Amino acid sequence: MRYPTTLTIAGSDSGGGAGIQADLKAFSALGTFGMSVITAITAQNTREVREVEALSTHIIRAQLETVLDDFTVDAIKTGMLVTPEIIELVGNIIAHYGVKNIVIDPVMVATTGANLTKADLRKAYHEHLYNKLTLLTPNIPEAETLTGLTIHSEADKDEAGAMLIAQGCSAVLIKGGHLKGNNESIDTLYCASGETHHFASTFINTPNTHGTGCSLGSAIAAYLAKGEDLINAIQLAKRYITEAIRCGAEVEFNGNGPLNHFFSPQPLKPTK
Repeated sequence: MRYPTTLTIAGSDSGGGAGIQADLKAFSALGTFGMSVITAITAQNTREVREVEALSTHIIRAQLETVLDDFTVDAIKTGMLVTPEIIELVGNIIAHYGVKNIVIDPVMVATTGANLTKADLRKAYHEHLYNKLTLLTPNIPEAETLTGLTIHSEADKDEAGAMLIAQGCSAVLIKGGHLKGNNESIDTLYCASGETHHFASTFINTPNTHGTGCSLGSAIAAYLAKGEDLINAIQLAKRYITEAIRCGAEVEFNGNGPLNHFFSPQPLKPTK
């Protein structure tokens, strides 16, 4: 008997709303045993990011190998990978250990608008992670950075999705929350098979959306770890995030507050 296990490889958010902290909350709320490898430390709160410091590849490697040498990991979710060297390291170790469910959230900009990296990561993602992932989950600004396109419409989003698939991704979920003029947030899944799937939810009028992207990727990873296929994992994760936003919408913070991850937690149950 063992628990379904999930591992996040990401940066630490001292305010607790995003990054490692959000990932572990989502993992726990959805009934998986969460583990973490920290890639960077940020000094941030609901209003700003004051400092970002990447950890050395030596300590990142040590964390990864120590976890993977001991635990069977059912799914990995990556977040803030600050430098090309960190991306290359993570890609190499994922390949070496052969973990199957890999959700890559290419975190580059915080909800407050602050840049979390000064490096150009596009080539590193392309060379070291695209051919290893199960799902890439960029938002609109991240998809623009990765493709060099400007995205103002669903047609633009489709072009970006096709480009990322052509570059080697097996599946790409482009999150549509940044598109203006829609009453719905439409996330679109593009598959290497040519299939396209749309996942829509009504916009919730609240500033408390800090960590939404991190938490969605973590929720997808948690459902994959529990045996769901990719489509079901995205559907269930989208439903979870929508309710987490709704249940935290009226709570007051000074800036962009977090989601309510624990509105209806699932128990951690061992399986054979």
